[in-house]
Amino acid sequence: MTQELLFDFPKFKITKKIRLIELFGGIGSQAMALRDLGADFEHYKLIEFDKYAVASYNAIHNTQHTTHDIRQTHASDLKITDTDKYCYLMTYSFPCTDLSVAGKMQGMSKADWEKGNSTRSGLLWEVERILKECTELPQVLLMENVPQVHADANKQDFENWLAFLRSKGYINHYQDLNAKDYGIPQNRDRCFCISILSKEFIDYDFPRPIPLTSVMRDYLEEKVDEKYYIKNEKANKLIKQLIESGVLPEQNRTEQNRTEQNRTEQNRTEQNRTEQNSVASETNFVNNWYGERQPEISGTVRNDGLCEYSSSQRLQRAGKLCQNEWSNRTIYFRGFRGKTLKPVIKPIDIAATLTTKDDIQNLGTNGVLTI
Repeated sequence: MTQELLFDFPKFKITKKIRLIELFGGIGSQAMALRDLGADFEHYKLIEFDKYAVASYNAIHNTQHTTHDIRQTHASDLKITDTDKYCYLMTYSFPCTDLSVAGKMQGMSKADWEKGNSTRSGLLWEVERILKECTELPQVLLMENVPQVHADANKQDFENWLAFLRSKGYINHYQDLNAKDYGIPQNRDRCFCISILSKEFIDYDFPRPIPLTSVMRDYLEEKVDEKYYIKNEKANKLIKQLIESGVLPEQNRTEQNRTEQNRTEQNRTEQNRTEQNSVASETNFVNNWYGERQPEISGTVRNDGLCEYSSSQRLQRAGKLCQNEWSNRTIYFRGFRGKTLKPVIKPIDIAATLTTKDDIQNLGTNGVLTI
């Protein structure tokens, strides 16, 4: 046997209709992946105890699932039958809450679970209990979780889990994949574990990275309703509640105050800079417009006078200029979106016309005065 043939393992391919069983299913993001791939599958069973997640799942996938607590779920509830006709794909992406570096990192200890003192991540061992009860096993298992699932602190429990799966006849493949390597502009590193029920070794190749062709800006909306922003008072109230309940340490209050002060100062600086740029551009426009027509205007107002005032004062003076000097002239105002208003023979407040434009560079369509 050649070296090449020695490692020429068979590949696994699903050829039957998939019956999808989702433990800790949430809103069905893994079902969405199957849908987007065009897979032939049915939403067979959903085990999810959060009623809001289940409601969202049903709305997204047009299903009628109800809430189920995995701690009260048994193999008989999954109704795995006719495995010769169907491929049962079971996902079990258990909570990462106690594994993630963003959490308390209390782990997924099986010993604690056996004592009835399980962490949320320790609910993994409920999956072990269910598989032990099964008379017919799902042919494929899929897990997604944070990379800390196999970090040093959790390595022994993870190895014990893989050993259990091997004892049930599963061939396991796991690898960390990052969303940024698969077309998504997000640095999201996750561990994926594929377990295939087989009497012989089955090879499995994880997807190869693809070039990233987009950035986060491509997905952001240019205009977002104000209701989606967290107001400072709401944020402060939430932080206060979290501190009082002991979720956040007291030092977060000081840090939050410092952050809010820095943000307020930064916003004020940016606003002043924007205001200055806007004033400079718009006053140049008004002065140029006024300067070109100065022979027709009385010398009571100096050409450069507008530049010496703040935005509100400048607009007031522009309005006064219009009333004093152009009250008997026909003025055409081309307003928003290129629409032309009918001419009027009455004073028009330049302040109003100038504020209708969103950018001085867009004077061709917003805020043009034709005298």
